[in-house]
Amino acid sequence: MVGPERNPFPSAPSEPSLRRLGVGGSNGGGDRPLRAQLVVALVAVLILLAVPLYLWRRPSAHEEAPPASSSGAALLAASALPAAIAPSTPKADSRVTLGSAQKVKCSADARLSGQNGALCDSLPYFEEQLQKAIVENVDCAPRTGKAGSVNYVLTIDFTNRKVNVFPGQSGTWKGPQARRAAECVERSLAAPEWDKVQHQYRFYNIAIMANYQNPEAAPGQMFE
Repeated sequence: MVGPERNPFPSAPSEPSLRRLGVGGSNGGGDRPLRAQLVVALVAVLILLAVPLYLWRRPSAHEEAPPASSSGAALLAASALPAAIAPSTPKADSRVTLGSAQKVKCSADARLSGQNGALCDSLPYFEEQLQKAIVENVDCAPRTGKAGSVNYVLTIDFTNRKVNVFPGQSGTWKGPQARRAAECVERSLAAPEWDKVQHQYRFYNIAIMANYQNPEAAPGQMFE
């Protein structure tokens, strides 16, 4: 008995079987992982480009702050500066007129002749103090009943830190009355801060001529 005839070639497996085994079919399944990697790489590149661009374009604190007006800036600058000290000027008195300060002498010691005039440096502090003392003590002038003048000479000794006022020879008033006026002026001088006064020499003589207008004569005044 002859059985059924067998096919010498095995039949090809069905399409569902091949798909379950991962063989055959379309290539779309193998492309999906590659596309996902490309998308991730593209996003990473965009982030790397975007972060530096943002940091570069970000406005600074100076740009965000509104610019101050010129007047406001000037007020702020002025408030930060220390208040300026107004120069001390003696109060005017019609009874006396002062000449300009004269540099009579400047030297390393009182016993030396030294220099004078433009060769001496100026001492504004002592010049202002002498002017102020003369004006404030106008009543100390000789009361002769007629106009006159006293040439007040101020000696400044930085070595011994002393000052002295005496009447010079140029004034019309001399003698005891002029000396009393000079002593009165000397007592009114403010004590200097020696370490703060700039100077080139150690000894100075400066002089200021004071012209008085008809001081009233004192009762029983002996004119000299």
